[in-house]
Amino acid sequence: MVLAVQNTGTQTTFYEAAIAGGLAGAFTRAVAQPLDVLKIRFQLQLEPIENGSKYSSILQAVGSIVKEEGIFTLWSGHVPAQLLSISYGVLQFSVFESLTQVCKGSDMTFYNTHRHWINFTNGGVAAAVGTVVSFPFDTVRTRLIAEQKTKKAYKGFTHAVTHMVKTEGVASLFKGLTPTLGQIAPHAGIQFAVYRLFTETVFNRIPFFQRQKTMHSVVESSLMANLIAGSIAGFVSKTAIYPFDLVKKRLQIQGFQQYRKEFGKQMYCNGLLHCVKLTITMEGFLALYKGYGPSMLKAVLVSAMHFAVYDEIKHMFLRLKS
Repeated sequence: MVLAVQNTGTQTTFYEAAIAGGLAGAFTRAVAQPLDVLKIRFQLQLEPIENGSKYSSILQAVGSIVKEEGIFTLWSGHVPAQLLSISYGVLQFSVFESLTQVCKGSDMTFYNTHRHWINFTNGGVAAAVGTVVSFPFDTVRTRLIAEQKTKKAYKGFTHAVTHMVKTEGVASLFKGLTPTLGQIAPHAGIQFAVYRLFTETVFNRIPFFQRQKTMHSVVESSLMANLIAGSIAGFVSKTAIYPFDLVKKRLQIQGFQQYRKEFGKQMYCNGLLHCVKLTITMEGFLALYKGYGPSMLKAVLVSAMHFAVYDEIKHMFLRLKS
């Protein structure tokens, strides 16, 4: 975010942050969905990538998916993915902005002295709240992406939800929540801390990256600066927590393996630690980073757009109030 939150005239309200966060989530999801499909397909592949696996590279995987299942497969699970992104974006940014305003109102001096750690903590708390509420959408879109389109398990989003609840229980919608919470808090905390470090401490002091001074002569970082800062934040945070993401995806398809047999070997595990143990034992430690390539492309792209679009919308709201 930017420095345009120093006084009452430039504060972002809860509802403004919610609207900006929801729109930013919807926009970035529409653009980045194919990369998410590729990432998940690689994460669920047990065979070594260099030794006869179904997917061996990003380009090969795209060609294989389009040829065998059609180009629209790259947008598999887009409806629940959009619901996930919008609900998560609304909650994440509105809760983060609210917590930030509380911290500033309580002790501005303490906030200025420890703002990077406060951004890390507030980002983690906001992400945890958003994750718990939006998690069923994540599980459903993973199932829709994971299924083979020539042997579908579900007719669509609504059928997937009702069928999962009926055959596996409501708890099936929250499979993989534990490793997700284990990774999302530090992931989002690092994202917010790194993003604000660059936008508030680095780029806003470089004339080339400064936005034109407007509201109360506050210096803000430009759109280009926000995109670069978001990319860096996405790269650092995703690298730090990636193994948790892989384990989460593997847990989310437990009980669903019969619809993935033509993709190769299937893993059967009964919890976080068991999944980690089987992954390392069967595939080696580096298997925890399967799908890292498309995942990193997605993380850099999504983080850059998410933060930049959010800040542009927030900046528009602030200009209307100035």
